[in-house]
Amino acid sequence: MKGFRITIASGKGGTGKTTFATNLAAVIGKEESVTLLDGDVEEPNCHLFLNPSIVSTEEVTVSIPEVVPEKCTACGICADVCEFSAIIVIKDQVLVFPELCHSCGACWRFCPEDALVEKKKPIGRIERGTASGIRFVHGFLNIGEIMTPAVISRVKEERNDGDICILDAPPGTSCPVIEAVKDADFVLLVTEPTPFGLYDLRLAVDMVRQMGVSFAVAVNRSTIGDDRVNAYCREENIPILVEVPDDRRIAEAYSRGRLISEMDEAYEKLFRDLWASIKELAGKNKTDGSISERQQAP
Repeated sequence: MKGFRITIASGKGGTGKTTFATNLAAVIGKEESVTLLDGDVEEPNCHLFLNPSIVSTEEVTVSIPEVVPEKCTACGICADVCEFSAIIVIKDQVLVFPELCHSCGACWRFCPEDALVEKKKPIGRIERGTASGIRFVHGFLNIGEIMTPAVISRVKEERNDGDICILDAPPGTSCPVIEAVKDADFVLLVTEPTPFGLYDLRLAVDMVRQMGVSFAVAVNRSTIGDDRVNAYCREENIPILVEVPDDRRIAEAYSRGRLISEMDEAYEKLFRDLWASIKELAGKNKTDGSISERQQAP
């Protein structure tokens, strides 16, 4: 399974993504090389449980246009090709709005006068480290910035092809999550048996199906709520690989910044069994194709 890429995702926040990502990485790391990437760059918290030793930090930048006034003729081509209204021409003056720019580069590529040049704008940072044999990388989006996918993409570049890679994705189903899920070999959707959990799980399932990624579900706090999440998964032919009860010991471990798999042998076995189930299902899906027929919408 070298180079195997798992993304831990959810339709909503607070379902336990980080609990699954960190504990899964911990049990895998005892036997195999593993990299944990925290791609929840607006609020990364895997480090709170792994306590990594950070060895390096790198700034994340994006390219934005800068006008060279002496070359600019205010022809307006740059504004015409910008799909995000990040450049406008007013009274023979070109105005750039960096907060709207998506760094596509169309403006400076199409400028006939070479009056636009690339300028590097810092939007965040990544930090690299190790924790109990786990290679660890997390990203931070600068306050006020909106280019979340760019920082996630930079975090993903830190993957080691020789390692099993676990990526803790942002919650939801918007562009940052799509960036996190893209290129994954397998997605574990973490949900909870509540009306909100079911609603957002449906959105997440639609997303991964549209992307053609192999996936399964983990039900956290399975002893609360009702059976509607399980019934939905049965109707949609979606495998549930693990159900974790609403256990006070997990809450206590979480509040102390501890891994439940290291505090309780039963939970260590649970996450080992989850890893075994992921490998088995991924192997089957690889044999059958990129996504098995039973995971397609009925």
